[in-house]
Amino acid sequence: MATENTRRRPRREPMSRVDTAWLRMEKPSNPMMITGVLMLDEPLALDDLRRLVAERFLAYARFRQKPVDAATGCCWQDDARFEIDWHVQGATLPGRGGKGALERFASRLASSALEKGRPLWQFHLVERYGAGSALVARIHHCYADGMALVQVLLSLTDTVRDPAAGKDLSRAWLRRDGEEVARRVGAIQRYRRLGGRALGKGIEMYRDPGLAAMLAREGGEIARELLTALSLPDDPPSLLRGRLGNSKRVAWAEPLDLDEVKAVGRACGCTVNDVLMAAAAGALRGYIHGRGESTEGMTLRATVPVNLRPLEHARKLGNHFGLVFLDLPVGEPNPVRRLARVSECMSKLKNSKQAIVAYGLLAALGMAPQPLQEAALALLSRKATAVATNVPGPQQPLYLAGCAVREMMFWVPQTGSIGIGVSILSYNGRVHFGLIADARLVPDPDAVIRRFRPEFEKLLYLALMGDWDAALAPEAAEALLDDRR
Repeated sequence: MATENTRRRPRREPMSRVDTAWLRMEKPSNPMMITGVLMLDEPLALDDLRRLVAERFLAYARFRQKPVDAATGCCWQDDARFEIDWHVQGATLPGRGGKGALERFASRLASSALEKGRPLWQFHLVERYGAGSALVARIHHCYADGMALVQVLLSLTDTVRDPAAGKDLSRAWLRRDGEEVARRVGAIQRYRRLGGRALGKGIEMYRDPGLAAMLAREGGEIARELLTALSLPDDPPSLLRGRLGNSKRVAWAEPLDLDEVKAVGRACGCTVNDVLMAAAAGALRGYIHGRGESTEGMTLRATVPVNLRPLEHARKLGNHFGLVFLDLPVGEPNPVRRLARVSECMSKLKNSKQAIVAYGLLAALGMAPQPLQEAALALLSRKATAVATNVPGPQQPLYLAGCAVREMMFWVPQTGSIGIGVSILSYNGRVHFGLIADARLVPDPDAVIRRFRPEFEKLLYLALMGDWDAALAPEAAEALLDDRR
């Protein structure tokens, strides 16, 4: 017969290898949290938020569980002392509590690791922000990837002000973007096994050019993709790379009009994502110049998450994404040529297996010995300067406990030695751009943020002034910019 202690023993579930990898990547210089900010038009009461979180967020049983890391592996364990009052807290901003104060508050939270021994998530409600309220959410990456967590957070919202009359949000905003990736999900298990076996060899390949050449000839596509990632040269030195501290800075820009971004994409024969990443590259270029450093000939890389789950499963927890390396041509002065280079690189990545290979490596890292984890993470993180994410959000107004959501932004964590994160989120016909950075590297993220709109407006001006019957050419863009000057 079971004893009383046996009956009360908290329930445990094994943690997936990929989720384990994200749990073990935690460092003081890079807490592994996804941080989000929602700005509301009306005041929201703390008790109302707690009731909403209890009803909808905690409908996911995982958020009542805490991760436990043991020598035999990681697992999820029910938190016997779960207290919603600890997880959903009120906050106040100093002074008039404007945008700068909210950015500083979110920066402090993004710099502070969540308390171990509890479920790793918290909501912080600023009940008075402007005419309404602001909500800052922090959730550890081991619970799920950014695509899933954004949807989990949006499950707290409704499509009408009266929640009782709201329709199911689950299909109110899912787009068909990424279906080509989703169709390849059947291959993920095979690539995960191959990627896991290749991890140890990957480090050897990096050190042994002869082995690398042999695998490239004989190892098939998986080995070639792995070799491509591991043989990338380290990103060039710049003021955006260096020793990291323990403090983050976040900032966000005034939103762009999504229809204008689409118009630029059509004029240049590119996607919305291409346009936004090119504008981000231009903003980083301007910031580097503003601090007196040359960018001539410089190309930086960003690691970009790629969703690998079927879209109908996007709200399931866990991490189901790979990573690709995207070139950011910050050394290119012509904005249209910069956009063309981003678009070309993105097209090549879409046709590669790089994302699935990276997923396999993450799975292997979750079970690898600590020295191998650290060596592989250091190797890969040296090859990029930033993490960049772009999530298509709902294109209709949303309401949180009856309060209209005016703006929203989120940031994913950086890994290893990477200290810059670029985030793009579209919502209700507008595009929101945010930056998170290590304070040692970028103590003034607003100086990057305020360059984002001017860089986009250059592309918009060129698109409007160009020949509407043909794609805008870089040479024509240079002539138009010369005329403008």
